Amino acid sequence: MIIEHKIVIADVKLVADFQRYILYWRKRFTEQPVTDFCSVIRINSTAPFEEQDNYFLLCDVLPEDRVLREELQKQRLKEILEQQQQERNDNNFHGICMFCNEEFLGNRSVLLNHMAREHAFNIGLPDNIVNCNEFLCILQKKLDNLQCLYCEKTFRDKNTLKDHMRKKQHRRINPKNREYDRFYVINYLELGKSWEEVQLEDDRELLDHQEDDWSDWEEHPVSAVCLFCEKQAETIEKLCVHMEDAHEFDLLKIKSELGLNFYQQVKLVNFIRRQIHQCKCYGCHEKFKSKADLRTHMEETKHTSLLPERQIWDQPQYYFPTYENDTLLCTLSDSESDLTAQEQNGNIAIISEDTSKLHALKQNSILNQLLPHECLKN
Repeated sequence: MIIEHKIVIADVKLVADFQRYILYWRKRFTEQPVTDFCSVIRINSTAPFEEQDNYFLLCDVLPEDRVLREELQKQRLKEILEQQQQERNDNNFHGICMFCNEEFLGNRSVLLNHMAREHAFNIGLPDNIVNCNEFLCILQKKLDNLQCLYCEKTFRDKNTLKDHMRKKQHRRINPKNREYDRFYVINYLELGKSWEEVQLEDDRELLDHQEDDWSDWEEHPVSAVCLFCEKQAETIEKLCVHMEDAHEFDLLKIKSELGLNFYQQVKLVNFIRRQIHQCKCYGCHEKFKSKADLRTHMEETKHTSLLPERQIWDQPQYYFPTYENDTLLCTLSDSESDLTAQEQNGNIAIISEDTSKLHALKQNSILNQLLPHECLKN
């Protein structure tokens, strides 16, 4: 159209249905001259008249074009919402997890929730996604081509790709890749606006209406998930009661008996989470096909309370959570009750060294013995 007919359509990517748009103006151009609708842009205006060219710009400055674009946007939004509703109600969905090849039947939300919960791969709430099958096929094709979904680099083999996505926390899609925009309903809501622009407007509106009075602020409780099943509770106390009653696992008692500080509790929780995620009993090291089988085994054999030796789980690797945003870790406490009675009473005597003879102090200091010992141990 530009080369042959010298017609330029402004913001062509923002036209919701390009085919209908073209058919409409094709008809209108047969009824009236093009100059009645388009702005004329003359190029080479300083050249002789016969060398000058006129281009015709069709844009939404023209009210008729603006109305047409808005109508096409509304029609597209209607079609997208109908498609989304159909997918939400569809219970004949069939999909396979991209990370563990587990098969899912029923509603699409089952697969999406599984990938978010078990693999920390979250592409958004199921109700916000449209054309889900096509979206998952595109992501699967990228993984089959050994391409990272976030940084989009290509790797030599599947294991290298998996290690990269896990270590770099790249189990998410690239938000700057516009290829994915068409799978999110938010991108169809307003003419010519992407999800980033809509979100920015929402944030700006919140800032404009921000008030200094926080008296009516209500904090919504965040649920923590049981170490052994899907049970959720709003407080650590309720969750501990559940784990003790249902699984005979007393976290508070273990914390008290072993004298665990906050970081040791974190490592213990992350250790148990990882073992359960891998369907492995930490009491006897037996591996199972499913979490349900593992849970049955641990409850029958009372292995939930059979913790391994401290050196097994008190390792730096367990500082890192198995699941992203594990709320249970936020509810752990390092209270004053963890201190010994001697520490609480303040009966610890601190005797300073005599610094008047620094040379003798350096020669006889116990640090001279500890340093070689630690070097040998390392």
